[in-house]
Amino acid sequence: MHSLTISKLRGAALLLCFGILASPVQAESGTGLTPFEASYTAAMEKGVSLNGTAKRTLTSQGNDIWLYRTDVDSFIASIDESLILRWENGRVVPMRYRYHLSGFLIKDRKHSIDFDWSTGVATGEYKGKRFEIELEEGVLDPLGYQLQLHQDIRNGERDMTYKVIDGRSVDEERFAVINGEATSTGGDRTAFLKAEKVREDSKRQTLMWFSPEQDFLLVRLLQVEPDGSTYELKLKAADFGP
Repeated sequence: MHSLTISKLRGAALLLCFGILASPVQAESGTGLTPFEASYTAAMEKGVSLNGTAKRTLTSQGNDIWLYRTDVDSFIASIDESLILRWENGRVVPMRYRYHLSGFLIKDRKHSIDFDWSTGVATGEYKGKRFEIELEEGVLDPLGYQLQLHQDIRNGERDMTYKVIDGRSVDEERFAVINGEATSTGGDRTAFLKAEKVREDSKRQTLMWFSPEQDFLLVRLLQVEPDGSTYELKLKAADFGP
């Protein structure tokens, strides 16, 4: 298989994980969370099927502790990603993050972070090397910021920046709502909120469509690579818990 094709397939598999970054979160008493399960399908450019699916779940563990989980299954890769978090005053407080990527022609990748807020230190492992990072107020993990993004958009914010532990360092991730769109299907007109991941000096583009009528659930994601290749995610189903 051509190396470029392998690279594209890898990117598409990883996009499955990134693409469900705004899962359905509903309010209880204004600031709470509701359990859910959402699934997505993915396709590569020119209509070629990736034959991949992704599932995201949010389940309560009691006492404002939640398990946020992503499972990705495709013919080239599997991703198992999870976060144990505390939901506090409308904010994600990460406690334990785990990530494992494995698959065809892909070297296994693991990433773990344990947050000790009492000592103000996060410890973990990335690419086989241990690390220790001093915690800043509001810092998030690679999964927790995705949950926070959805909640912030839902609450009316339109330009959001998050500090995220990525690898062995703290990076910034920025997102912005750029406009609203409406589509007509079977005579019904549906409004969507369109947002993008802001990248400086990069030709890669990531666009997201959220449905206000479905609690700002992510219904579509489109990523365009510098060479023009495209990857697209579409919502397949979503179920909300009691």
